[in-house]
Amino acid sequence: MSLVKPAKLQRGDKVATVSLSWGGAGDEDILWRYEVGKKRLQEEFGLEVVEMPNTLKGSEYVYNHPEKRVEDLMAAFSDPSIKGIFTCIGGDESVRMLPYIDYDVIRNNPKVFIGYSDNTVTHFICQKAGISSFYGASILAEFAENVKMFDYTKYWVSKVLFDNAPIGKIEASDGWTSERLPWEVKNRNTQRQLQKNTGYELLQGNGKVQGKLIGGCLEVLEMLKGTELWPELKMWENSILFFEPSEDKTDPTYIEYWLRNYGSIGILQRVKGIIFGKPYDNLYYEEYKNALLKVVREELKLYDLPILYNMNFGHTAPMCVLPYGAMAEIDCETKSFSILENGVV
Repeated sequence: MSLVKPAKLQRGDKVATVSLSWGGAGDEDILWRYEVGKKRLQEEFGLEVVEMPNTLKGSEYVYNHPEKRVEDLMAAFSDPSIKGIFTCIGGDESVRMLPYIDYDVIRNNPKVFIGYSDNTVTHFICQKAGISSFYGASILAEFAENVKMFDYTKYWVSKVLFDNAPIGKIEASDGWTSERLPWEVKNRNTQRQLQKNTGYELLQGNGKVQGKLIGGCLEVLEMLKGTELWPELKMWENSILFFEPSEDKTDPTYIEYWLRNYGSIGILQRVKGIIFGKPYDNLYYEEYKNALLKVVREELKLYDLPILYNMNFGHTAPMCVLPYGAMAEIDCETKSFSILENGVV
């Protein structure tokens, strides 16, 4: 199934902010951070930013009212004056929204939706509704980055969401950071320091492979298995699967278990390739590689399935933007990754 691409964003467009998981954007001690991200969207991207009715009601209210989160999401999709939807942050329980979703509202009103981490749930909601969405930056983390947005992150938001030309090759970032600076006003003028990035690493594979992008945060995908959102096997065929671990720094044994499950279902045997995000803090860098190779190569005997590792998406900074359903390519000879088509129209 091909996913419908939304219209590109343009300066002057109205966009909505939503809290679909953790509602901290509205908490008194975090609100300043939300305002920084909002100001960047306004001043650097030229967007008119509006909050939905429950976006800033705080973490306790948002946790207790998953149905109100869905009301915001449905209202944002339904409103023709709103051209894009930006998530405030991730979290860990947006799967609780599922009983309230109206897929027709989303299907009939395709528009840009961007977020990552627990927003994997909403990406799979969009996918079930037949529209492409974007695995990328959030308000509180990336747009509100201390001092300024990272150039790499800002470039890929602009390139993927505001430009309807083919996206092209996505080079590795020069640096990376997962430095944890508390989200306190006193730290707002402290720039997180980048460490030198070693670039993409090819774990196995030859030649070039192409496939449509599908995937998300590994921990969140585990919550989706068996739900109405989990795609049929045919949806995984001829795809490039993108996986990334969260800031939970999950023990490598669980990564191995989960990958083994993808093999048991028959998913890994159907995909054209795998791209894997940088492990958080670079912790378990070798162990995650070993888990991938143990399951894919040793157990499933998928010796030719390309695996590109240490990529800049998901829980890493800076990050690129990945459009669900877009045709992508892994070139094993040059250890490169490209998105061959436009993300927006």
